[in-house]
Amino acid sequence: MDVTVSSRNADISDALRSAAQEKIGRLSRFLDGMERAEVHFFEEKNPRITEKEVCEVTMEGHGHYVRAKVSAHDKFVAVDRAVDKLEQQLHKLKTKLHRRSHPKRTASVDFRGSPNALDTESETADDGERQVKIVKTKRFLMKPMPPEEAAQHMDLLGHDFFFFTNAETSRAAVVYRRSDGDVGLIDEAD
Repeated sequence: MDVTVSSRNADISDALRSAAQEKIGRLSRFLDGMERAEVHFFEEKNPRITEKEVCEVTMEGHGHYVRAKVSAHDKFVAVDRAVDKLEQQLHKLKTKLHRRSHPKRTASVDFRGSPNALDTESETADDGERQVKIVKTKRFLMKPMPPEEAAQHMDLLGHDFFFFTNAETSRAAVVYRRSDGDVGLIDEAD
């Protein structure tokens, strides 16, 4: 597995870089086909936060994405927590793929989870109104899938929403986590 380690506004020691590459690289044994992993470190600036060191890992392979974002008081501890979280998610993905290839078994998926706050940045214009500033753009291929599979992808990524092409309607759609813990679907109208 190709592991890339980066940071924002912080230096990464050689020991931390090699530990992250080794520990994240070992995760490929849980699921064959994971080709790439990106490890990103940054530090929270809020003085009220005690666990300031954040480790964010995104793994990719064969069209599947697994993501973990954890914080700790130390970067090495953050890597260990991310590895633990990714192990659980890879096991969950492997089980899902196994059940898909063995359709005799029926599976139920629990979409309940704690919603994560969305990070947004804004700036103030001259007239006093807040203007939204786009700080990151992502491009990706969208394969058609049913809403249930899109909800599983959203759950595996740890996001509150997932944009996809609905295989049933061949149109753009979004699944999102509702405040009551259930999952909602926004589908493009005819």
